[in-house]
This record gives sequence, C-alpha cells and structure tokens, in this order.
Amino acid sequence: MRFRASDVAAATGGRLVGPDVDIDGAGFDTRTLRPGQLFAPLVAERDGHEFIDQALAAGAAAYLTARPAAGGSAIEVGDTLRALMDLGAQQRQRFTGSVIAITGSVGKTSTKDMAWKALAASNRTEANERSFNNEQGLPCTILNCPHDIEVLVVEMGMRGLGEIEQLCRIAAPHIGVVTRVAEAHSDRVGGIDGVARAKAELIDALPADGIAILNADDHRVRAMRQQHAGATLMFGEAADADVRIGGLVLDEFARPSFVLETPWGNTDVRLSISGRHMAHNAAAAIACVGAVGGDLAAGAAALSEVGLTAMRMQVDRAASGALILNDSYNANPTSMRAALDALVDLPAKRRVAIVGIMAEISDAAAEHRAIARYAADRGVELITVGTDLYGVAPSGDATAALGSISGDDAVLVKGSRVAGLEKLAALLVSR
Repeated sequence: MRFRASDVAAATGGRLVGPDVDIDGAGFDTRTLRPGQLFAPLVAERDGHEFIDQALAAGAAAYLTARPAAGGSAIEVGDTLRALMDLGAQQRQRFTGSVIAITGSVGKTSTKDMAWKALAASNRTEANERSFNNEQGLPCTILNCPHDIEVLVVEMGMRGLGEIEQLCRIAAPHIGVVTRVAEAHSDRVGGIDGVARAKAELIDALPADGIAILNADDHRVRAMRQQHAGATLMFGEAADADVRIGGLVLDEFARPSFVLETPWGNTDVRLSISGRHMAHNAAAAIACVGAVGGDLAAGAAALSEVGLTAMRMQVDRAASGALILNDSYNANPTSMRAALDALVDLPAKRRVAIVGIMAEISDAAAEHRAIARYAADRGVELITVGTDLYGVAPSGDATAALGSISGDDAVLVKGSRVAGLEKLAALLVSR
C-alpha cells in the first residue's frame, strides 16, 4: 500500500522532519525490511531505535521515531507502536475489499492458511504472513497489502481481554470467524469462560451487516451468534450447520476427504494435510468463500494443494521409514487431543508421543495428567520433555528414550513454543 510521509504524520499526530517521500508498506524488523518501506522501531527486549541506521542502509524510505530525528525522512511521534497501529487503522479505511478476521484457541492459523488458498482461487486475496496476529504484525499486514486486493484475511491472537477488541479497531473486519474456544492463555483471563469472552470480542466488533462464521460443534462458539444481529454461518458436523461436514474418511496418512453441504451447493474436499480436525478448518475456509460470493468448487479444489505454516500437523517420513508428526508450534489440551487422535489414525504398530509443557493454561496439573490418561487410553506411549506435570518423569534424552524407530512406528512431537521441540522433530526426521 502506497502513501506519503506526510500521510503518516497526519495519521499519527506526529511531526515530519525531512523530505516528504513516497512510502510503500511498513516493517519493524531490519532483517526483512524491503526498500521503500516505513521502518517502525519498536521498543521491546531491544530498542528498535538502535537499528534506524541499518534500516536506512537497507533502503527504508522513512522511519517513525520517539527520539529526535537523526537524518533522512522521520516522523517524530510519542510512541512508535501506537503510531504504527494508528497508521494501520487509517490506511485500512482506504481498502474497499472484504476484511475477514479469524480467531480461536485452536486452528486459527491453519484456517487462515486454508481460507487464503481457497479464496485466492477466485479473488485477489492477501493474508498475514506466518502468525503476524498481534498489534505489531496486524498493522504491517494492512500497510503491506497491495492496493488492488479484493479480500484481506487477518489472523487475530490474544493473550488477555481487550486485545482482540483493539485489533478490530485497526482492521475493522466485515466477516469474523471463530474456530474453537479451548484452554489456551486461560490463566490470563480467569479460565476457559474468560477465553470465550475474549474471542467473542471479534463478533461484538462486526458491523450490523457483517457476517459471523462460527463453529457449530463448540457450544461456547455457537453461543456467540446471540451477540451478532447480522447474518451468521455455522460450520461443522452438527445437523444444523450451514456448512456441514459429511462422509468423512481418512487415507493412510490420516488426510481427510469429505463432502461439504453448503447454502451455495455441495462440494467434495480432499485435504493434503493430516488430521481429522482439519476438516473443520476447511469448512470454515469454504464458508469464507461463500460469504464473499467466491467460486466454491475452485476453492474446494485449491484446498487439495494447501500447505500449512511449518510445524503444524506436518507429516514427514524419517530415513528409517517411521512417520514423524510434527505439531510442535504450540499446544493446549484441545490441540493435544486432536494431535493424539491424528497419531492414532496413522498406520503404525507402535505410536509414541513426545510432549512438552502446555503453557499458560489454568489448572495446569490436572490438564496435563488428563492428557497422559488420554494417550494411555489410546495405546500411545508417552515420553515427556522438560516437565513432570504429565505425571511421568521427564526424559533427559528423548531420542534415547524413544530408541530405534522403523517403518512400523509413528511419532508425534508436540508442545508449546517454550518447549522448543521443533529441533527434536527435525532430528527424528533425519535419523
């Protein structure tokens, strides 16, 4: 999205120092900054102001600063993060296409990836990179969006009450998708009902003529339809779902095929991603296609080729022939159960789950022990890393505890990001 340095000053209440130059997009990381972008130096573990010279050397057209300007084109502001958010909100108003926001404790990134692919089959579509789903990444997604895009898909994360409401003030979505409510960041909001209130901020923010797309199989999400006066589309396996999953079967890699019955006609879907639960994410994606009047068949066909963000239900075959299910990006009790179910669906004689901590959940001890029982009930061996919350002594060397693996084995690797299990997953693939 193109704008002028003077536009930035007007949107942020800042003062332009230096030439009024053309700007194309924005970024806050000099390692990925593109020539012509606005550099937003954020103050976190490192003070981004220390990298302004690097940003200018990398071709930044201008920069925000909460310090006195140091050459080039600068916009002096009181707070660089607030300025970035204000600029994103102001430039959002120039966008005439549809903005679809997706949130949920489980599946929001996978649903975003699927919706992006399905919508792009018939509409010029853009979406946030990776998990740029917070007050830093969301405005940059808007500011980097090409001017001729018809649909923008944005993911919204939360770590506390009021955060999604704040993101909605920036993105002003017309369509809102809620995937699931689960024990993720629940310790920050007083339990799972607090999570539901936080996720419902998206539905509360929709305009009266907006569309809420809700999971019919999650009673907390289903209840959110009472908070929206406009149109609602329900997706899932429930009999009254508007976008209903039927005839679901799994192939030898636990990849689902199914029929979606929709208000716009029925369509067959065959996913290239493992996990029964991925059918729900695909149903939400197709609901997005229908909501904007896109081509349903083209969207469904595109889902057969979709690839998810790395470390999410990623199935690889190790050199030994064993199947490695890498779902190490994050974990909470709901996603852990879904991943264990996917492991059980894989063809194997021996199934092992190497699991790390599920961070930021309320009643952590009870939830971890419940997962250990869930695994045992399904005949899955459990190897724990870095925590004794599962009631199993943690292993100091997970690969040694696993032992030799062969083509008859399937191994799940899963934990919250703080567990850092992605390196272990890569090691197992290379064995």
